[in-house]
Amino acid sequence: MLLAKDGPQSLTLRQFRYFSLVAETGSISRAAMRVGISQSAITAAIQSLEEEMGSPLFARHQKGMRLTHEGHRLLRHSRLILAAVADARNTVRLRPENVAGELNIGVTRMVSGYYLADLLARFRRVFQNIAVRVVEDDRAYLEHLLVGGEIDVGLLVVSNLVDHQGLQSEILLRSPFRVWLPERHALLTHSSLEFDHLANEPFVMLTMDELADTTARLWRDGGGFHPPVAMKSDSVEAIRSLVGTGVGIAMLPDVAYRPFSLEGDRIEARYLTGAVHTVDIGLAWRRGMPLGEPVRHFIELSRDYGQGRPRR
Repeated sequence: MLLAKDGPQSLTLRQFRYFSLVAETGSISRAAMRVGISQSAITAAIQSLEEEMGSPLFARHQKGMRLTHEGHRLLRHSRLILAAVADARNTVRLRPENVAGELNIGVTRMVSGYYLADLLARFRRVFQNIAVRVVEDDRAYLEHLLVGGEIDVGLLVVSNLVDHQGLQSEILLRSPFRVWLPERHALLTHSSLEFDHLANEPFVMLTMDELADTTARLWRDGGGFHPPVAMKSDSVEAIRSLVGTGVGIAMLPDVAYRPFSLEGDRIEARYLTGAVHTVDIGLAWRRGMPLGEPVRHFIELSRDYGQGRPRR
């Protein structure tokens, strides 16, 4: 775990909240707008946190802020700290030992691997008398189960939802796309990339959670970008390994980014100039359905976990 230079006693929750918000939005100005405070207040909090940590947490560039390697390491701890505080508040306020019942959750593969675990661990710590069952399947089948009342709530890529009449949804996390590159790649000299930089690069594509279709839309909006595709896979770890060994580069949502492959190869990432597509992870449930107590508590805790991100 990262330790503060002079010990952790001078750190504040506000610093961690602002740090997590800037990491999510990639911009001090967007973070300031989200919470309704001045940019200077957020800048001061980030600078103070960097001094305490003894390392730069963000690389500054014209388009905003991106996490350094140390920043990525701190972000997970920051989320755990904020989650622990929210858990304590819920435990005191809700008397969760009095809440019992069952909760059936549907989840898609990428969301299961990169978002569900911490959220579910938090829920189970707070609501120990609610029995949780998780079904993992593709988005289309989960929509069918939700509309049919066979599961209570879905945790999935809500930007791909089809049945907006039958389902109500709420965004917890907007994850922008970044270009993943192997260590020492020539394009790493750029702080951000444009489609023209990528024209002759072989790509490896992730197919799970309909990401191949989402990426294709991003490419079309980039002026009909059609790069050579070296390989497709439904495994994020396989894509990470292929990028790390130089088989190709990838364009994937930031939520799945990790700086190393399973083999230990370094993975770098750069934002794509002008890219507006995001992968929106969130909740979905049957529209008009009365929500039982376990579902209501899961939705509320998920909102806390999402740190007040905008709703659909």
